[in-house]
Amino acid sequence: MSLADRVKQKRTELGLTQAEAAQLAGIRQQSWQSIENGDTRKPRNIVGIAKALKCDADWLLNGGAFMSTAEVNSRKVPLINYVQAGALAEKPPIEAFDGNFEYVMTDLELSEFSFALRIEGESMEPDFKAGDVIIVDPDIEPAPGEFVVAKNGGDEATFKKFRPTYTDAQGAQHFELLPLNDDFPKINSEMQPLKIIGVMVEHRIYRRKR
Repeated sequence: MSLADRVKQKRTELGLTQAEAAQLAGIRQQSWQSIENGDTRKPRNIVGIAKALKCDADWLLNGGAFMSTAEVNSRKVPLINYVQAGALAEKPPIEAFDGNFEYVMTDLELSEFSFALRIEGESMEPDFKAGDVIIVDPDIEPAPGEFVVAKNGGDEATFKKFRPTYTDAQGAQHFELLPLNDDFPKINSEMQPLKIIGVMVEHRIYRRKR
């Protein structure tokens, strides 16, 4: 069985069209079609393709004993809500993670208290839609243009793009939190207290009905 056969087999088992699978992997539908046709034998984004197909990238490339994502990925990350994420600005995770929550699996190298968050609302469209899941690492310092989860004065957290503005005489970094949707306002650290909770390290797009 070839790479093309394995990719097509797993896609069919998951009930995905080529377009849906390509969207999950973050590639074009034409690129996916090229893989299944056997024209592309070593795709550069094999990790994204494997995640879309919920299987091991090495199995896709080389065959052998099938390994599911659950077998390959050994790290469980709690999937929390926006209120729990906001509480992380003031409380340690053991207190902020109150109540029941799901987990997502990942093979990323993450710090101890990393978490996942399901996107709500429309402020980060078109790149991030409601229902998408992001994984956030609180031990990473944000760089300009990265996406962050922050607390903006209320009980809940917010998910926005990070843009530093200037460093004041006391050495404090001032910044803005920017929505991707122009219908929503930006948030400035000079206008209201903001606290960065963590930096997004992974974005997962799940199957959507059209």
